Amino acid sequence: MKPVAFAHAAPREVPAALQLLSEVDAVALAGGQSLVPQLNLRKVRPRAVVDLNRLTELDHLDIGESAVRIGAMTRMRALERDPGLRRALPVLPQAIGRIADRVVRTRGTIGGSLCHADPAGELPVLAVALGARLHLRSVRGSRVEPAATFFYSAHVTSRARDELLTEVEFPLRQGFRWRFAERSRRAHSGPPLVSACLGVATDGAAITGARLAGGGIRERPMRLPRAEERLRGTRLGTAAADVLDAAERDAEPPAECAYRRALLRALLAEVLSEPFERWA
Repeated sequence: MKPVAFAHAAPREVPAALQLLSEVDAVALAGGQSLVPQLNLRKVRPRAVVDLNRLTELDHLDIGESAVRIGAMTRMRALERDPGLRRALPVLPQAIGRIADRVVRTRGTIGGSLCHADPAGELPVLAVALGARLHLRSVRGSRVEPAATFFYSAHVTSRARDELLTEVEFPLRQGFRWRFAERSRRAHSGPPLVSACLGVATDGAAITGARLAGGGIRERPMRLPRAEERLRGTRLGTAAADVLDAAERDAEPPAECAYRRALLRALLAEVLSEPFERWA
C-alpha cells in the first residue's frame, strides 16, 4: 500500500515549521521510523508533511551542572555514543542502546521516540523515571510539560496537533544511580513487552531515596510510588517480596495482563539483585 497524496515542506527555521503546523492538517516528520509505516498503511492521512530534518537548531546536546538538555531532533545514535553523556547520565545512552537496531537509532530522534509514546518504550519509561521536562512550542506560545503528564495512553500524548516538541530536559539527580531493564519477545532488538527504570540514592548499603517507573503494564509509562516507599530503608542486593508486591499493586493491570504482571515482578527482582557497581 502507498500513502495518500500529501504536500511536503522542509522549513529551515522553527517559526516557519510552527506556522505550517498551525495552518494546515499536517504531521511533523522527524526520523520517520514510526510515521512512514503509518503513512504507508494509511493509518495517518495528512494533507501535508512538515519535514523537520533541516531544523539544525533542534539538534543539540547541552550538559549542565543540574540538567542535560537535548534538542528533539538529536539522533539516538549520537546520544548513545556521546562520551560526555556517558559520564553525566550513563543510563540514557545505555537504554537507547536497547532500542531496535543501529539503523533505526541512526535515523531515529529522541523527540520522535517520545512523541510516538510506546507504553513500554525505553525513552518514555526513562523520561518518567528521571522526571524529564518536555519543552513544546506553537504559534500560540511555549510551555513545559512534565513527562509524568505528557503521556496519556498508547501513542497519545498531551502535545497538541500544532505543537512541536523542541527540547527534552533531564535533571541530574545528585547521589542517584540508575538501572534500566526490559523483557522482549526476541532476545535482541525486539520491541519490549515490559520495561523498568529504577534509580536509588544510598547511605552506605541502605537505600534512602528511590524513583521507579514501569512500562508495558498499563496504557502509559507510570511511576510506582508504593514500591518506591517500600524500597526506602531496605538494603542493596535484596529483592524483598513486599517491594515486588507493592509494584504490582501500583501497576494494577487488568486481570488479563497477568503475564505482564509476572514479567514486571521478575524484571524488578533481577534489577534489585544486580551488584551495585553495575548501576549507572
